[in-house]
Amino acid sequence: MKLRFIVLSILCLLLLSSSNANVPSRYAKQSTEWFQSEEGQRIADNVLTWQTPHGSWPKIRDTASKPYDGKNADLQGTFDNDATIDELRFLARAFRATNEPRYRKAFLRGLSHIFEAQYPNGGWPQYYPLSKNYHRHITFNDDVMVRILELLRDVSESSDYGFLKTEYRTQAKAAVTKGIDCVLRTQIKQDGKLTAWCAQHDEKTLEPAWGRSYEPPSISGAESVDVVRFLMSVKEPSPAIIAAVEGAVKWFRSTTIHGIRLETFTNAEGQEDRRAVEDPDAGPLWARFYEISTNRPIFLDRDSVVRYSYSEIGQERRTGYAYYGGWANKLIRDEYPRWREKHKLVKE
Repeated sequence: MKLRFIVLSILCLLLLSSSNANVPSRYAKQSTEWFQSEEGQRIADNVLTWQTPHGSWPKIRDTASKPYDGKNADLQGTFDNDATIDELRFLARAFRATNEPRYRKAFLRGLSHIFEAQYPNGGWPQYYPLSKNYHRHITFNDDVMVRILELLRDVSESSDYGFLKTEYRTQAKAAVTKGIDCVLRTQIKQDGKLTAWCAQHDEKTLEPAWGRSYEPPSISGAESVDVVRFLMSVKEPSPAIIAAVEGAVKWFRSTTIHGIRLETFTNAEGQEDRRAVEDPDAGPLWARFYEISTNRPIFLDRDSVVRYSYSEIGQERRTGYAYYGGWANKLIRDEYPRWREKHKLVKE
């Protein structure tokens, strides 16, 4: 039995390394035996070394395979790109499997960091402590808000977090309530009708805000999808939540792009490039950014100039950013109808 476990562990690790899947989220579903093994605790202890003094973790870093060998004060933690949330879920799993106090302690530091980072209006920035640039905005980009809300909801409801004192679970529930209120308040309206969300909203006015130089105030055809999915996951949706979902889905339907697909080719300079080509058989697409006043798809280079054609931006952005995607297809086709049926809403 022991030999079988060792073989299975080695196979799992080989599979993980072969796909560069060495972040904590890829280990979180390992067995209790794995977490109790020398290898499992080595990985968990590595994750501990990457926690910043504030309680968060950095992004785009392998926080599992090796321990951090620098000064913790030099680490910059964030909620972006799955950082911090993945580590916290992993450490909660490690504590449940091993009952090691150090994993619980690190989890509580991270959870407290999330509570502290929440704005009074319910939103979360991309980085905390706050910076002076766009990172301070309420962030839907890369599912920052959604992932935080999902974790806190699990903390407040799931038996997986039963090791926490009632006060933490109560605080998490209150934070989710405030967060949902923020989501509803930031939903963009056009002529009084609810649409969707910008990738980031001003932390004071709640208005759509600039992100990076090519991420303008706009309505997002990408990030808004998982916002809707989160709202649909609320067990007992309020009339306001139902209205938000209905408004967003109507907007997605009205902004669907038909008849084009993206094609990769080699341009005259020998570079990999992309172009939008007509194709009557192409599946539905949505633009990453829609102009708020007109719902026209917009495209930007790093010069922040708004353009209305994909071909007008340069090769660097065409190949380095997702300006088109089928993001809302499954939502509209499958998930939304099931949601309406589940809650016995009047047929459209």
